[in-house]
Amino acid sequence: MTTKIQFTNNQGHVLAALLELPDQEPKGYAIFAHCFTCNKNLTAVRSIGKALNSKGIAVFRFDFTGLGESEGDFADTNFSSNVDDIIAAANYLEMNYEAPKILVGHSLGGAAVLFATSKIKSIKAIATIGAPANPEHVSHIFENSITEIEGKGEADMAIGGRPFKIKQQFLDDIRSQKLQHAVKELHVPLLIFHSPIDTTVEIGNASKIYKAAKHPKSFVSLDRADHLLTDREDSEFVGLMIASWSNRYL
Repeated sequence: MTTKIQFTNNQGHVLAALLELPDQEPKGYAIFAHCFTCNKNLTAVRSIGKALNSKGIAVFRFDFTGLGESEGDFADTNFSSNVDDIIAAANYLEMNYEAPKILVGHSLGGAAVLFATSKIKSIKAIATIGAPANPEHVSHIFENSITEIEGKGEADMAIGGRPFKIKQQFLDDIRSQKLQHAVKELHVPLLIFHSPIDTTVEIGNASKIYKAAKHPKSFVSLDRADHLLTDREDSEFVGLMIASWSNRYL
């Protein structure tokens, strides 16, 4: 069963979400954080959610501020606001359903869940998919516009064929984040997915995250998969692996 939900973040923006419940009583609730400039309806996000549902895990997927159906101006958001949105989603679930036990993040969303975990005491397991070892990695997407951003304070550009405005505050924010320090402070099991042929976030990022994390930690190589997991078999595999792995922690 899928339910449309709206919840409010700390900035007062109404964010759009979908809560997908399994046919049985949920073993636990998972929050899915999507990739940079993506949204909750990306094919891979839906496929992973269905796979988790099939194993009894409820999935809460939402649009970050300024993306998809959520309110707010994307130009005024940054990595820190993404982390805050995840925390707001967790608070909503705890107040209205059940506190989330699993965080799943794709690409920059993967980095965001690693930061958010320390603020969500109910989390029992984390899974990242194609996550960068440092949020600043995302700047390579608009590296040709960095000079303009630093000179004018902002720049308009196309990302994935869609127009976006990136401001100086976004650059300052991602440059200030130290992900590996946050990973070292994790006290929950971590499952890392990454493709050796990922050309958007190179697999070396997975190695850095893995080395920084304490045990229990696991790594799964997504051979032949692209960054966005456009092949449904890849995303379904990821969902089923997360469900099987996290079951012992639920």
